Amino acid sequence: MKLFKQSFLMNIWLTILLGLAYPVLMTVLAQVLFPRRANGSLIMHGGKVVGSELIGQAFAAPKYFHGRPSAAGSGYDGLQSGGSNLGPTSKALMARVDGDVARERKAEGRADPVPVDLVTASGSGLDPDISPSAALWQIPTVAKARGLDESAVRALVEKYTVGRTFGLLGEPRVNVLKLNLALDASTARAP
Repeated sequence: MKLFKQSFLMNIWLTILLGLAYPVLMTVLAQVLFPRRANGSLIMHGGKVVGSELIGQAFAAPKYFHGRPSAAGSGYDGLQSGGSNLGPTSKALMARVDGDVARERKAEGRADPVPVDLVTASGSGLDPDISPSAALWQIPTVAKARGLDESAVRALVEKYTVGRTFGLLGEPRVNVLKLNLALDASTARAP
């Protein structure tokens, strides 16, 4: 009976400590130290939330850069986050990638190699970023659709390219939503 009582009290103590105190402490620390990130890294435009820096969105119009294919349902569904779980030898994966390569080449009117992140989904299926090479690949189509000079669009891509975190973690990347909002703003300012 004594062992049962000790186990029961330890269970109550750990539940309070790890189920209540620790989450409350982490929430308070996050709100104090990183309030923007703790609240979803939301992007505001015209006083409205238009998205998050952390979750990709589907952009279909040629005047917009588009991100990686989403393995999370249709259109970056956060409730279905996750990879496709198709292995590198999967015929279904190869067929999908081949179809995506053909679609990209047709949309861009090019036959050169397509950047891999434009035809493969990320592990979460919700990646908001693309590689600089994927953004550069899309410049001719976006510039033509907006009636802009390719050099102006390239300058925006370079401006919104973020380097490796701390100079060594990850790869250089471009946030698609931020880049598209900057394009909209630059087009609105153009005479």
